Amino acid sequence: MSDFYPDEEPQEPVAVPYKELSADALQGVIESFVLREGTDYGMQDFSLEQKVAHVMRQLERGEARILFDPNTESVTLHANVASRDSDQD
Repeated sequence: MSDFYPDEEPQEPVAVPYKELSADALQGVIESFVLREGTDYGMQDFSLEQKVAHVMRQLERGEARILFDPNTESVTLHANVASRDSDQD
């Protein structure tokens, strides 16, 4: 459990550059996200490996980033909205 107490100010999530994680840690973060995120891929089924590769490409292109939340001591992936908006211009 976190050292976060109700009378303390919550801390902002911290971006973690994916290149600073070991290959095993990065694989674990991405797999954990893919297995819990529940995205509907429509009529087509994708394997775990395909989903992991897709997320990895998003990280490499700067379309997603890894965030560590010090309040919950958890890690998640977050889409970079600015990257999406700039692609639509």
